[in-house]
Amino acid sequence: MTVLLVADLSGPLNQAGQFILSLSVIIVLHEMGHFLPAKWFKCRVEKFMLFFDAGFSLFKKKIGETVYGLGWIPLGGYVKISGMIDESMDKEALKLPPKPYEFRSKPAWQRLIIMSGGVIMNFLLAFVLFAVILQIWGDTYLPPQSTTYGLYADSLGRKIGLQTGDRIMSIDGKPVKNEEKVVLDIFTHSAKSIQVQRDGQMINLSIPDEFIGELSHNRLDGFAEVAFPNIVDTVKKTNIVSGELKRGDRVISLAGIPTPDYMTFVTTRVHYKKDTVDLGLIRGTDTVHIKSVLDSNGAVGFIPVPPDSLVRLTTVKYDFIASFPAGVRKSIEVMQDYIAQLKLLFTNKHVKSQDSLGSVLTMAKAYRTKWDWESTWRLTAFLSVILGFMNFLPIPALDGGHILFLLVEMITGRKPGDKFLEYAQVTGMVILVALMAYALGLDVFRAFFKH
Repeated sequence: MTVLLVADLSGPLNQAGQFILSLSVIIVLHEMGHFLPAKWFKCRVEKFMLFFDAGFSLFKKKIGETVYGLGWIPLGGYVKISGMIDESMDKEALKLPPKPYEFRSKPAWQRLIIMSGGVIMNFLLAFVLFAVILQIWGDTYLPPQSTTYGLYADSLGRKIGLQTGDRIMSIDGKPVKNEEKVVLDIFTHSAKSIQVQRDGQMINLSIPDEFIGELSHNRLDGFAEVAFPNIVDTVKKTNIVSGELKRGDRVISLAGIPTPDYMTFVTTRVHYKKDTVDLGLIRGTDTVHIKSVLDSNGAVGFIPVPPDSLVRLTTVKYDFIASFPAGVRKSIEVMQDYIAQLKLLFTNKHVKSQDSLGSVLTMAKAYRTKWDWESTWRLTAFLSVILGFMNFLPIPALDGGHILFLLVEMITGRKPGDKFLEYAQVTGMVILVALMAYALGLDVFRAFFKH
C-alpha cells in the first residue's frame, strides 16, 4: 500500500488568495485614477496592466486603442500613456515630434491631474472601505476597564516591570482607548512611560530609549497581550491518566505551578513535554486535580474557549452619514501611525531598517489563515492608505516624483528636459528595485534563519 502524505496548504492558500484580491483591487483602482483623467484629456492609453508583465502576460486583449492585460508578477501594475516617460522607457517614441494625443503635449495642469489620480484614488478607496466596514461590522476595541484578567506580561514586558494581570491605563499620561493597540502606540510614539493599574493602585513604569529598538527587533512581539482564562471548550483526545477532563473546566495550575491565564499555561507546559503532570482545575465551585500525559509539544489535548467570548469587547456601529467622516478619520489615523513608524528609522538610533522593513511576504502573512471578509477589507483599506502615501513620496519613478517635477514646471514655467526625466526615471527604478530586493531578502532570511 502506498500512503501519500499531503501537507495542509489551506491556510497559506487562503492568505495568498485574500492578499492577491486586496492587491488587485488597490492596483486596478490606482491605475484607473491615471486612466480616467488621461482619457478625459484625450491622451492615448496604450496599455492597462494588472501586475507586471516582464517578458510575457497571462492574458491580454485589445479594446479600442488600449491593450488590457494580466501580468504574472504581483508587485504592482501600470498604465502606459503615449508620450510619457515611465517604466516602459519607450525612447524611440520620444525622439519623434510630440503628437496631440500624447501626454507630453498636454498642459502642465492636466498632466498634474493625471499623475495625481492614482494616489487620490488610493485614499478614496480607503475612505469608502473604512466607511462601509464601520457600517457593517463597526469599530471594535477593548477598553482597559474591560480587561477582566488584565494583560499577560511577556519577556519584554517583564523587562520594564510589567506583571501579568496589569492593565495599561495610559501611555505618557494619555489615556488608552484600546488595550489591544497599546504595543503599537508605545512603539509609534516612542513612549517614555506607561501607567498601569495593579491591585487597585496606579504604578508608573519607565521605558528606556533602547526598549523601542527591542520592540522593533521583535517586530512588536513579546511584550504583552490580553490575558484570558484557560477554559476547556472541546476535549480532542484522551491523555488523562487519572480523573476526567470536562468541557467548562478551568485550568488553574500545571505541575503545581499556578497558571491563572492561557498564555501562562502555554509557556509553562513546554517544560513538561511527554511528562505526566498534575492539572489543577476549577469545576463549578470545586477544585479538582487530575493527572495527564503531555504530548511532544507539551499539549494536554483540548481546545480552549476562544478569547473573543471571554473578554468584553466594545463595538460602535455607524449609520450611513456618520460612517464617512469616521472612515476619513480612520484613514488619517492609519497614515499618522505609518509616518510615525517611518520617522523612527531616522530619529531613533535603536530602530534598524532590517527589523522594520518587509516585502509582499510580510503583507501576505497579515491575512487570516481562514477566509475572513471583514479582516480582508480592513487590510485592503490599510494597504491602500500605505501604498497611496508611498506613491506620493517625491521619488523619481513614483507618482510623487512626477508630481514634484510638474509642480516645479508650473512654478518656474520651465519644463525639465526629456534626458533629465529619463535619467531620473532610471535612477528611481534602480532605487525601488533595490529596496524591494532588500525587503524580500529580509523576509526570506527571517523565514529560514530567524525563529
